[in-house]
Amino acid sequence: MQRFQRTATNIIVVLTAAAWILTALAGYSGQAAYALGFIPLRMTQAVAWPAVPAFLTPLSATLVHSGLVHLGFNLLIMLWCGTQVERVIGRGGVVALYLVGAYAAAAAQWALDPLGATPMVGASGAISAVMGAFALSFGRARPFTSNLRVNRWINVVWLLIAWIVLQMMMAWLAGGQGYLLATPAHVGGFAAGLLLQRPLLLWKYRSA
Repeated sequence: MQRFQRTATNIIVVLTAAAWILTALAGYSGQAAYALGFIPLRMTQAVAWPAVPAFLTPLSATLVHSGLVHLGFNLLIMLWCGTQVERVIGRGGVVALYLVGAYAAAAAQWALDPLGATPMVGASGAISAVMGAFALSFGRARPFTSNLRVNRWINVVWLLIAWIVLQMMMAWLAGGQGYLLATPAHVGGFAAGLLLQRPLLLWKYRSA
């Protein structure tokens, strides 16, 4: 049996899965959403129930999922994209992407719905940042101009637009089935990944 590798990606996946399993076994799945989930309204108003500090909820929300399918899908994406991205920008880079992505996702959700009282749960916003870095790391910018920097930014904008359209389509389809997706959070996380990929790459190889 292959030995478990202590990569940042694997550790994030194991911790996230363990948090969901323990919460489910303890019978606190319903309460966890309100105690740990990101609620935009909490940024300006206090709540009357026990909950983690509001400024920590963008992170704690990544440990709460609505069900096994939600958890499994997120972790599969994280394993695939995170493992590849970690080889490019390193362990610290993936951790930075994940953390910043979680806050960028929450910020985007708050910006579009600051009075929202429904908890936002799941790691998809943070994982979207990893996916953004994955798209830039393994995609190839088309030579629209003779300037490499301009081509890269055109590629960034194109990827962001394509992601927004994809998320809007998914939200429309999910809405027809009665599901609510945190579309702004997915877009915010992905944008953070696009913007952080190159700085994190340069930081890793700063002494090369």
